[in-house]
Amino acid sequence: MNRRDFLSLTGAAAAAGVSWWQPPAHAATSMAAPGRQPTAGYANVLILVELKGGNDGLNTVVPYADPLYYQFRRSIGVKRDQVLQLDAQTGLHPSLAPLMPLWRDGQVAIVQGVGYPQPNLSHFRSIEIWDTASRSDQYLHEGWLTRTFAQAPVPSGFAADGVVLGSAEMGPLANGARAIALVNPAQFIRAARLAEPSSLRERNPALAHIIDVENDIVKAADRLRPRGGMREFRTAFPSGTFGTSVKTAMQVLAACEASGPGAQDGVAVLRLTLNGFDTHQNQPGQHAALLRQFAEGMSAMRGALIELGRWNQTLVMTYAEFGRRVRENQSNGTDHGTAAPHFVMGGRVAGGLYGAAPALGRLDGNGNLPVAVDFRQLYATVLGPWWGLDASHVLQQRFDTLPLLKA
Repeated sequence: MNRRDFLSLTGAAAAAGVSWWQPPAHAATSMAAPGRQPTAGYANVLILVELKGGNDGLNTVVPYADPLYYQFRRSIGVKRDQVLQLDAQTGLHPSLAPLMPLWRDGQVAIVQGVGYPQPNLSHFRSIEIWDTASRSDQYLHEGWLTRTFAQAPVPSGFAADGVVLGSAEMGPLANGARAIALVNPAQFIRAARLAEPSSLRERNPALAHIIDVENDIVKAADRLRPRGGMREFRTAFPSGTFGTSVKTAMQVLAACEASGPGAQDGVAVLRLTLNGFDTHQNQPGQHAALLRQFAEGMSAMRGALIELGRWNQTLVMTYAEFGRRVRENQSNGTDHGTAAPHFVMGGRVAGGLYGAAPALGRLDGNGNLPVAVDFRQLYATVLGPWWGLDASHVLQQRFDTLPLLKA
């Protein structure tokens, strides 16, 4: 294989901001073995939103009625008169105002105190635990969604198992899932069509396998790109990188809808990433801007999904490697912590507060919050009630589901 041929082969995909992860041949064969029937339930889409860096839960979902909160956070605490009250004890950061209509409509659940036993405060290791759904002392190779799709493949007509937007890291789709990474969502939407690399097969037979992979990129990406141009949504999408990712995700779903109801063309999962939550210094302004991007993006996503008629068939869920420490640091920020709240949104979500309010009087020896809800309970809720699958097989043990979905 010479370098020029390789660069020619990969250039078209890279220009469109697309990369592709697919299982090796033996894995693909085992996933598609005779007798393995596509599982119903993937018409229910899962959208994961990674709050990369570790979101500060206490300044997101604020225990404003607890005096300990303001003792621990004399400088960076959200002022009580600025909190968006959810009840007599708990409120939201003011930047999350775009989520309040969802809250009033009962379409957002806030699960407090999410984490796992024996927490690891390394970014790399902790997100690996979340991505693979492992114990803190266990090392698993595949992402939890990769194991899901190996157990219950998506319908054969689907363009891919999942689409990752705004990141080259496959996360929960790593090491086996048929997933497309749209590293540059804006370029993907603008590109009309990737060039077919098949002519390289004749020039260099040694490239045959890579050519096949590249052809898969072409075919899958083309099926996910809007046909006849971008859909014109009435919904206004926010500017910025995250807003573009949200818009692209909605264009992908619109392209799937354009295939027609009988085509079964689609994806089961979309994963978006919002970067910047590792707020060790000067947190207040940075965090407010991040939460505003998140809330505006989620509000736009809801509007677009309603336009597509998909809001009731979509579950949106946040996750992050960890939360932040309770006590502010000397740099007007927060350090790595443990438990944090996460959001679950959708037309069939039973809105409200779940889990347990932050136990600020029961911190561990490192000044961190106790865990109230194991993050794998969220995954079990997706796998069981949302998709109708055997969660214990994927998660390798049984976890109680959460009553987040309407009957």
